[in-house]
Amino acid sequence: MNERVKRAMNEINAAARMRVAANEKAEAEKILQIKRAEGDAESKYLAGLGIARQRQAIVDGLRDSVLAFSSNVPGTSSKDVMDMVLVTQYFDTMKEIGASSKTNSVFIPHGPGVVRDVASQIRDGFIQANVN
Repeated sequence: MNERVKRAMNEINAAARMRVAANEKAEAEKILQIKRAEGDAESKYLAGLGIARQRQAIVDGLRDSVLAFSSNVPGTSSKDVMDMVLVTQYFDTMKEIGASSKTNSVFIPHGPGVVRDVASQIRDGFIQANVN
């Protein structure tokens, strides 16, 4: 066989093998991207479940607090208890902001009227959410 023909056949075989290798490499990259996306989706799904469970626990705790307080303090309504809980959470938030060393300055109006306004705004938000 002529040396040129032999070299040409080798180049054809090498090119065919390179095409197969490129396809295999692309398929492997595709599989890796799919697996990364599936892992990311699963992670976000589980994070969502965690947030949902956390919120449910908060709601359960608030409900228990309202029921316990209402039954132990005659003459209080659920609204009174929720107002108290909102004020408590407001002060807890202020404490957390002040205690964190990595917090930037946050300027929030403060005073008895402001707390009432915040509670009113939260209540109005719940009412609007229930209407929609």
